Amino acid sequence: MNAGFPSISYSLGGFYEKNHFNRRRYCRTRYPSLKEAGYEIRYIGSYQGMERKLIENAGIHYDGISSGKLRRYFDIKNFSDPFRVVKGYAEARRLLKRHKPDVIFSKGGFVAVPVVLAAKHYKIPVIIHESDMTPGLANKICIPSALKVCCNFPETLKYLPSDKAVLTGSPIREELLQGDRLSGLTYAHLTASKPVLLVIGGSLGSVAVNTAVRNILPRLLPSYQVIHICGKGNLDESLIGTAGYVQYEYVDAPLKHLFAAADLVISRAGANSICELLALRKPNLLIPLSAAASRGDQILNANSFAKQGFSKVLEEEALSDDSLLDAINDLYLNRNSYIQSMEQSNLNNAVKTVVSLIESCVK
Repeated sequence: MNAGFPSISYSLGGFYEKNHFNRRRYCRTRYPSLKEAGYEIRYIGSYQGMERKLIENAGIHYDGISSGKLRRYFDIKNFSDPFRVVKGYAEARRLLKRHKPDVIFSKGGFVAVPVVLAAKHYKIPVIIHESDMTPGLANKICIPSALKVCCNFPETLKYLPSDKAVLTGSPIREELLQGDRLSGLTYAHLTASKPVLLVIGGSLGSVAVNTAVRNILPRLLPSYQVIHICGKGNLDESLIGTAGYVQYEYVDAPLKHLFAAADLVISRAGANSICELLALRKPNLLIPLSAAASRGDQILNANSFAKQGFSKVLEEEALSDDSLLDAINDLYLNRNSYIQSMEQSNLNNAVKTVVSLIESCVK
């Protein structure tokens, strides 16, 4: 603790969270609330973490440590990575001894493992947030050392110790809730005459989703306007200037306005993304990443939201021009039912819940 102010160390990085924009979301989400409460915040990640520049640009001090991945499969790095983990543990102990944080908040990832274990050594309370339906290996290792484990989905509770589990949902950036519909329409050069469909393929885009959406544009545009965030390098120059259709590789600051302008959203089913859609009360069609290309978390996420009445789901294996158009039309027809279900959700203020947990560790 420095100068009488409580301090918190974040350990969010690592190999498990593949999308670096998610890491930035988490820091930008809680940082204002904790800063207002007088916290000094430091971030611990790997030396070569792709999030380092983003964290430092946000005004948060970044400490690097050595990290290695613990794999369930054979890889030549399995022989060297355990030594990196041991080195990271020693480095984490030195950092915690030097800065004496009041609490550690971990978002998982293998870089978090040595930090959490070092915190246990110094009896520093640890709060973990598990984004996915089932805990990953890194969080499984860390959970015994944690005071509380936050999660996004009701189904996750059965995988966690009952005395530690807290259903919080995913903290959402306050700025995302402050979008203006007219500003979004103006930015995208669209009008209020037709409903707006916002398509988000993730930071790298999705070839399958991008292709399917573009294939049905001739049948889609008579009834809808489309804002398509297609990912870096995925612009289709042949469609530039198409009336009612606008495409972007990536959108940052104006994204809140585009969300406000959207009547419907098509998205992958990453945990943070779908929790944002829930907070924004946006009727959504989820196309989860295929189990063949992942460990299946997005499918579980999507099915959970569908079960709660928050989302309509179209699995990638069933994705076709006709199935996509039918799903969009059905979603729009029943949009009020989805909105009503989302409004009844009690996962409305995850930031407040998580900050309260952090404060309870300091008092």
